Amino acid sequence: MIRFVLNVLWLIFGGGFLLFVGYAFAAAICFVLIVTIPFAVASWRLALYSLWPFGRTVQAKPDAGVATGLANILWVVLAGWWLALSHVTAGVALCLSIIGIPFGIAHFKLVPVAFWPLGREVVEV
Repeated sequence: MIRFVLNVLWLIFGGGFLLFVGYAFAAAICFVLIVTIPFAVASWRLALYSLWPFGRTVQAKPDAGVATGLANILWVVLAGWWLALSHVTAGVALCLSIIGIPFGIAHFKLVPVAFWPLGREVVEV
């Protein structure tokens, strides 16, 4: 029950809906460009995870290969570093108040998957 309440509050006050819209828009653009479909899948995974983060976590897929690592390097160069930096900044800003600490922690949970998204999956806790 507490996870549901935190997720609803996250949608309203933590920026969850805006994150979802941003990542979903990026996924749509990547799907249209066809060559970037693996990045679209990663963006869509980020969109769904940022929409409802409490009660879920990210774990590495053990069968990810070398191509996944190379694609992640490209992701980091093009988008991953500034996405991770924006989540760190939002997390620090939210942790400045006691009420915002859970939302700040949720932003910190999004940092690794925003920085290095391919070869990971979102699972229920």
